[in-house]
Amino acid sequence: LSGGERQRLSIARAILADRKVLVFDEATSSLDSVTENKIQNALTNLMKGRTTIIIAHRLSTIMNADRIIVLERGKVAQAGKHTELIAQEGLYRELWGMQKGGYIEE
Repeated sequence: LSGGERQRLSIARAILADRKVLVFDEATSSLDSVTENKIQNALTNLMKGRTTIIIAHRLSTIMNADRIIVLERGKVAQAGKHTELIAQEGLYRELWGMQKGGYIEE
């Protein structure tokens, strides 16, 4: 199986397990943009009413989170909502600017 296929299987298992706490580690990292969007929409529904921890380098994956914690060299550099973090000087805004590339809607 490809990396993307393995990720989709893992997400399907999470849906079937119906857990109260979910942990996603780079859940959409091996996906093309179209598939990533579909998976993110499915994950949004899955996360409702659950505690979810999302580990991601791709900021589009986490931008709708209730709280984002930005780590730098193993320490908390920033924390807040997406809108708060892009309004501040800091690592999150810098990364957002690099990743935005015109394809992430604000």
